[in-house]
Amino acid sequence: MTPHPQKHWLMVSVYSISHFLVDFACAFFMFRYVAGTQTAYLCVLLYNFCAFAIQMPLGIIADRWNRNFLFAMIGCALVAIAYGFPAFPVVAVIVIGLGNALFHLGGGIDVLNISRQKLGALGVFVSPGAFGVFVGTVLGSGTTAVGTSGFPSWLFPLFMMISAGSILAMQISRKGTHPQNAAFSLEGVGSGRILIAVACLFLVVCLRSYVGLVLNFPWKGLGNWGIALVCAVVFGKTIGGVASDRFGVAKTSLASLGVAALLFLLPHDPAAGLAAVLLFNMTMPITLWAMARLFPGAKGFAFGLLTFGLFLGFLPVYFGIAISPDMFWLFPLITALSLVLLLTGLRRVSI
Repeated sequence: MTPHPQKHWLMVSVYSISHFLVDFACAFFMFRYVAGTQTAYLCVLLYNFCAFAIQMPLGIIADRWNRNFLFAMIGCALVAIAYGFPAFPVVAVIVIGLGNALFHLGGGIDVLNISRQKLGALGVFVSPGAFGVFVGTVLGSGTTAVGTSGFPSWLFPLFMMISAGSILAMQISRKGTHPQNAAFSLEGVGSGRILIAVACLFLVVCLRSYVGLVLNFPWKGLGNWGIALVCAVVFGKTIGGVASDRFGVAKTSLASLGVAALLFLLPHDPAAGLAAVLLFNMTMPITLWAMARLFPGAKGFAFGLLTFGLFLGFLPVYFGIAISPDMFWLFPLITALSLVLLLTGLRRVSI
């Protein structure tokens, strides 16, 4: 049975708001309780491994279990539980990282299940996380533009309870009409067509992850440009989904990454930089949607495969491999390479 469109958007809204809150809670915890501790370096690695790398095997479990809302609710619960162990940061980051992974898988698979030929809902779902990370980082680090932040940490378990309750209420409201996972299958995974497409999409995500972490415009710290950059990331993902529905994934990919590569040639122009970041992020829902099309019977595995790409993109930054300001010309080249890889992968996706 196909859910009513209003049920679709109720689900997307609940998961999107919860996405903001989960990432807000995780970033806040990392900066309030982990940053500056003796184990901070190890904790950052453990958190990113649990939050991103481990989603691939967990995704297979989610695909088989077919209880995506429970995955998301358990994720919220684990994030809340982590706030009970601030004195044990290693344990806490493992718990909160797993919570992050479970929530994203549960919500992501549900949204992928209703997306089919459309990407708008997926673009909306993936967008709020960047806002959550930004706000959590600012408040968790203890300072804001107006002074010291005394944001109470006890609110986050409450936020997670509200999120879990909202997900449960949403599930009850659409009982009998919610989309089911397809029967688990990795059929065709050994074919050359699929392997090439998977490799291309995977590399695009690795490159996007790395660029997102090392990109540093000379004007980023001036005024409110940092906030503007976060907005560019968020709205870029949303616009990417909407534009793909209107113009198609191939045309949207070509236009967004093609123009972004040109705009990255103007790093000292804030307007050009903001537009480049927005356009660069428009393909985020496209890569996720395309990978899920390659694995219609294993959307959780597809989701986790790409988050593993996020983890690999993080590793060079973790080990101190960055791009110096005098090598900014690499960003246009990386963007152009991403475009070639993405179009190559999309040609092998059944659309």
